[in-house]
Amino acid sequence: MKLSVSYSALILSLLVSACSPPPAAPPVPRAVLVRTLGAADAAQAQVYSGEVRARHESELSFRVGGKVLERKVDAGAQVQAGQLLARLDPQDARLSSSAAAAQVAAAEAEAGLARAEFKRSEALLQRNFISASALDLRRSALDAAEARLRQAQAQAASTANQQAYTELLADSAGVITDVSVDAGQVVAAGQRVLRLARPGEREVLVHVPESRLAGLVVDAPATVRLWMAPERSLSGRVREVSPSADRATRTYAVRVAIADADDLPLGATATVALADGGPAQLALPLAAVTQREGKATVWLVDAQQKVVPQTVEIAALREDAAILKTALPAGSRVVVAGVHRLIEGESVRPLEAGSAPALDVRR
Repeated sequence: MKLSVSYSALILSLLVSACSPPPAAPPVPRAVLVRTLGAADAAQAQVYSGEVRARHESELSFRVGGKVLERKVDAGAQVQAGQLLARLDPQDARLSSSAAAAQVAAAEAEAGLARAEFKRSEALLQRNFISASALDLRRSALDAAEARLRQAQAQAASTANQQAYTELLADSAGVITDVSVDAGQVVAAGQRVLRLARPGEREVLVHVPESRLAGLVVDAPATVRLWMAPERSLSGRVREVSPSADRATRTYAVRVAIADADDLPLGATATVALADGGPAQLALPLAAVTQREGKATVWLVDAQQKVVPQTVEIAALREDAAILKTALPAGSRVVVAGVHRLIEGESVRPLEAGSAPALDVRR
């Protein structure tokens, strides 16, 4: 009888255990995107995007107006000094040159006649056939005729130059970076036709707002990185700071010279980090900063993979970043996304920004 009861109890316990749910799986820590601060993050916060330009550029134009007959080069063309770049219709210049030559011939005839009259008057004065005042009149007429001749000759030379100005020649070797006119277009004297970049030193042109201009001086150091080769870092210096703001953008043009970078492609986009001489400041993405109890706060991941809040002081807000006055130690892991969902002391799984995390099948 006792054996039967024990057997029944065993069967009952097996049935109960078979119907109970399995133990709950441990919760999976939340994955958060973090950015580990290094020495580079303590650099100055003034970073701008600019364009690689030549140190010396020339805006080429005709010295006379007229209709463009042909353009010999396109943007990107390599040219040599003295090479023909464009030509105006020379017909008007030829007519002006012919008219000037005719004026010279007329002035020469007048001067020759005045010269002969003066010689005859001199001979007549020696015989007392005319007065001295009459000879003075002939001398005055001769001087005026010779002056008109010199004027006509100078006008003819100027007209000849005008005819030569209908051809636009390259003043030096270089590359054409911009074309403003095409064949058939009528241009005025001095209107830009082409832009020529001379070989040699390269620089980056950036535009700095007025609020960040203080402390930026000529010869200040700068670091340049190309977008096409971000791993390449170039040293530069501020060569020129524009004394006046652009009328449209109200920013100041700053040119940063780059040493030993003659091979940089013109027009390439580059990032310039300018040192302003002030204390080092940290730039974090705007999504990394939140408000907690009325104070600006960032979240850090500690060694136990838990998040802890850190109160910070904001120096400035930019379009793409928040500039912190508060210094954070190198090696700190700052949460840069989803900070509004975090709870103090919560265990997380940090994923480094920019890395390729492995697929998590538990999510």
